[in-house]
Amino acid sequence: MSPRPLACALLLAPLLFTACKDRQITAYRAPKDPAPAVVPPAATGALPDGHPPVAGNSGGTAPAPAGDMATMANTAVPTAGGSDLKWTAPSSWTAKAGSSMRKGSFAVKRDGAEADFAITAFPGDTGGLHANLNRWRGQVGLPNAAPAELDASIQHLDGQGGMHFDVVDLVGPSGTRMLGAITSYNGNSWFFKLMGPDALVAGEKQAFIDFLHTVKTP
Repeated sequence: MSPRPLACALLLAPLLFTACKDRQITAYRAPKDPAPAVVPPAATGALPDGHPPVAGNSGGTAPAPAGDMATMANTAVPTAGGSDLKWTAPSSWTAKAGSSMRKGSFAVKRDGAEADFAITAFPGDTGGLHANLNRWRGQVGLPNAAPAELDASIQHLDGQGGMHFDVVDLVGPSGTRMLGAITSYNGNSWFFKLMGPDALVAGEKQAFIDFLHTVKTP
């Protein structure tokens, strides 16, 4: 090789090396993005005892556990407004001190046993008839029933002034019995519930029905 080409090759070598070096890919280690903070779900406290199902809770009206709604008194939820219904209780029933939740409250006593009679009212349909009947079933220890079974258990009772009651008689496995009636008045749902020992409540069934016949509008 002649001296001139050799000299040119030697002069070009650093440039070629530099060009190749510039094209090398450099890898970097970027720090990982921090994991998103885990936000705990909002607390969904159980409804107060005796509160009827509320639309929008879990997207619907799910039946409440049997022990969650043992009574319909002393709850922190709004009751029905407007004028109240009127009634006449049997003379053997003893009026009890009311509460912010009860429209009426009576003790029913016989032979050393006692049952509780409560009258409550809430705005709207409180989830519908079937939901309320299944809630009552849970209070005496019975499982939820299908709509057809619920409908078959209802006694329809006509009262004063065109009033209509849906009446049920429920007996739980532990010997607790409930007589319940539901009616609508002035955009509100009214609940009449006698609950206590099986024998006592069964013996008061006619008095319960007679009571419903006394219920009237103001």
